[in-house]
Amino acid sequence: MGEAVEFLQYSNGFGHHKIDEGLLMINREAYPQISHDSWFEEEIDVDLKWSFALNSVLHRGRSEYQDIVLLDTKRFGKVLVLDGKMQSAEIDEFIYHECLIHPSLLCHPNPKSMFIMGGGEGSAVREALKHKSIEKVVMCDIDEEVVDFCRRHLSANKEAFSSSKLDLVINDAKVGLEERKEKFDIIVGDLADPVEGGPCYQLYTKSFYEKILKPKLNHSGIFVTQAGPAGVFTHKEVFSSIYNTIRQVFKYVVVYTAHVPSFADTWGWVMASDQPICVDAVNIDKKIQERIDGELDYLNGAMLYSSTILNKTISQTLKNETHVYTEENARFIPGHGVAYRI
Repeated sequence: MGEAVEFLQYSNGFGHHKIDEGLLMINREAYPQISHDSWFEEEIDVDLKWSFALNSVLHRGRSEYQDIVLLDTKRFGKVLVLDGKMQSAEIDEFIYHECLIHPSLLCHPNPKSMFIMGGGEGSAVREALKHKSIEKVVMCDIDEEVVDFCRRHLSANKEAFSSSKLDLVINDAKVGLEERKEKFDIIVGDLADPVEGGPCYQLYTKSFYEKILKPKLNHSGIFVTQAGPAGVFTHKEVFSSIYNTIRQVFKYVVVYTAHVPSFADTWGWVMASDQPICVDAVNIDKKIQERIDGELDYLNGAMLYSSTILNKTISQTLKNETHVYTEENARFIPGHGVAYRI
């Protein structure tokens, strides 16, 4: 009793308020979720929360668009949090980013150019630059404060940010892509999850894919996007809808998933093209050896192939999904994030 506590709450990832510290000192019983330890807590749904212990809050900032926090956690190392929603953790972000970036590059016959929507922390660029054939990576993120924050505090991506192959653009990804005169071999959606009131959900719509994104792909071009939680209990939130929306636009669509421990869930990606996509394990391993400098920590041919095999529950949902993502009829990730410390 009586310890000063700083408590920040985020509703649906946007907006925040500080609860009076004096009130907490007087009446801690009113806030039973606050213990003598420091924790980060994220509400996954109304009856489900995910939390982990903190060593400290390393840095905190605020941009025009969102709150930016870097946490030092006991289990997952440094964790980047935007508007109370965890984005990536130092210990396992390689799983998410290898799955996001390498499959499309390995399935393309000769990728030379990539456009990344979002990706402000720089990890997607880092992975793309491992490919010898890549000559240019455009990263377009709306939030300059996030990009600068990550450049300063995420040392693993310093080389990526300083690469001469990187064209860093601060702009809305929709506008940035639309304004480009050139086309790309790969377009990547490394965007925040679609949340109600957020800036990203328009970039998951059929009209965006059809009218803006697809025309910016070269003949053999591949589009890939993160598609949200893809677990047995969470895949209906946005994953199945994003998949169904993309298959209205492209001839060939491949979905794949991987468990990301710090997300406390299985995560999903959707890869699409108007040309056939081959995920043959032997062929993928051969391309990894030929095309990539260094080693991958998570992905190999067998892992990529197996990640495309979905359980019966999710397969049936994808087969039967009818919802198409539009601005007027969008789906959103539920829950919000809470960060607090003693």
